[in-house]
Amino acid sequence: MQRRELILGFLSLGALAACAGAPAGRIGPDGLPLPQIYKITPEQEAQIPYRMLDGVNTLRQARGVQPLVLDAQLTAAAATHSRDMSIQNRPWHFGSDGSSPVDRLRRVGYGGRLIGETISETYETELETLAAWMEEPATRDVILDPNASRMGVAWLQEPAGKIWWTMVLGA
Repeated sequence: MQRRELILGFLSLGALAACAGAPAGRIGPDGLPLPQIYKITPEQEAQIPYRMLDGVNTLRQARGVQPLVLDAQLTAAAATHSRDMSIQNRPWHFGSDGSSPVDRLRRVGYGGRLIGETISETYETELETLAAWMEEPATRDVILDPNASRMGVAWLQEPAGKIWWTMVLGA
């Protein structure tokens, strides 16, 4: 039963991605989609956290766990880390000053508990990134952790289009 619900969640996520306003793809001579750069516009910036939250909550609902709510402090910690990963030019969980995800939560005054952090270096939309996170057991476990109740998500897009995504879940 859980497998069926998870599959339905992935299908729902795909439907959400179709509505997300991502650029239409072009097909190459081999029949495969040509790579594209997803450019985040100022108009999309306010929508992205809610699209990510809706996608995460759809997947969590399929698993039978409580939905998350957006948290400004977790979002601030995520934004700091996305910016720092860009500066370091590498996706990893430690800041250039040696800070851990827990350190970043303390710095923004978050009084709850860290459940986990997911990160990505990509040119993909937020929902494509979420789908990639769901393919990996470690990040899927963070996203679907039943102890999580709050979420922060942020990104930094470089001028050439590369996006550094960070999602932080807390309780």
